[in-house]
Amino acid sequence: MPSLQEGDIVTIKLMSGEEVLAKLIEVTDTSIKISKPRAVVNIPNKGIGLGPFVFTVPQTADIEIFKSNVVCYTETEDGMARQYREGTSGLTLLK
Repeated sequence: MPSLQEGDIVTIKLMSGEEVLAKLIEVTDTSIKISKPRAVVNIPNKGIGLGPFVFTVPQTADIEIFKSNVVCYTETEDGMARQYREGTSGLTLLK
């Protein structure tokens, strides 16, 4: 697994089948703490995009996911990480 650091954009695959992109805060023995989580969603006729992971909390919330619910986690592919950063910051990033 790549060396993940605080602030990296990570992809987490949950046992429920959901795939989550978020900014990494901390990894402990039992959990992964993330900020601004977004779920990967299928957008008809457009492909994949990002939507709210949890609907009833602020979209800037920090969330702790217990590792017992995680299949795998790693750094996010550059194109999706760019889309995540643009979607969570409101800025358009130059290549």
